[in-house]
Amino acid sequence: MARHVTDVPDRDRPATYDDLLRVPDHMVAEIVDGALYTWPRPAGPQTRARSRLGGRLDTFQDDGDGVGGWQILDEPELHFGADVVVPDMAAWRIARMPVILDVPFFTLVPDWVCEILSPSTSRLNRGKKLGVYARAGVSYTWHADPIARTLEVLMRDGGGWTTQSIYRADERMRAIPFEAVEIPLPYLWGPPRADASSSETARS
Repeated sequence: MARHVTDVPDRDRPATYDDLLRVPDHMVAEIVDGALYTWPRPAGPQTRARSRLGGRLDTFQDDGDGVGGWQILDEPELHFGADVVVPDMAAWRIARMPVILDVPFFTLVPDWVCEILSPSTSRLNRGKKLGVYARAGVSYTWHADPIARTLEVLMRDGGGWTTQSIYRADERMRAIPFEAVEIPLPYLWGPPRADASSSETARS
C-alpha cells in the first residue's frame, strides 16, 4: 500500500504543496483528497512497461510522421485544485494543447492518463485517484499491471468510470483513444517471471 509521508507537521490538516516539496527527490509524491502519499520510484517491470508503451504510442505525437494528433508526456505533475497527481503517462489532444507548455506543472486537464500499477500503488490508483480524474474531467484512463499482465481501459461516464475492456497476458489490443495502433501485450510485459522454485531448479 502507498504510505503517508511522515513529516506533515499537523496530521489534522490537509497536506499542502509545501509538504510535498519537502519529500526527497528520489520519492514520488502526490496529494490526493488532502492526504500526502509517497513511494519509491517504479521498479523494473513497471519502468519497462511504461517505456515500451510510450514507444508504441509515439506515432501519435504531433512532431512525427505517424498518426499524430496528441501531446504525450511521461510523469507530468498535474494540479487539480488541491489535488496534485503524477500519472505515469498523460496525453492531451492537439486541439487542446497545440504546443507543450513551458510550465513546472499542468492545470490543463489531460484527455487520457495511464497508470502502471505496482503492489504499492494499485489501491490508490484504482480508488481515490480515479475519483480525482473523474472530478477533473479526464476522459480515458488505462491501468497497466505488469505483474498481473493485464491492461484495463476505462472511460469516464458522468461522475464515474465504465470499464470498456480488459486485455490479458499475450493478447493484442486496440484500445480507445489510441485504437489506430495495435499493441501486443507481451511486448509490454516481457517474458513471464519464473517463480522461486523454478529459479532454484534452474540453478541446480
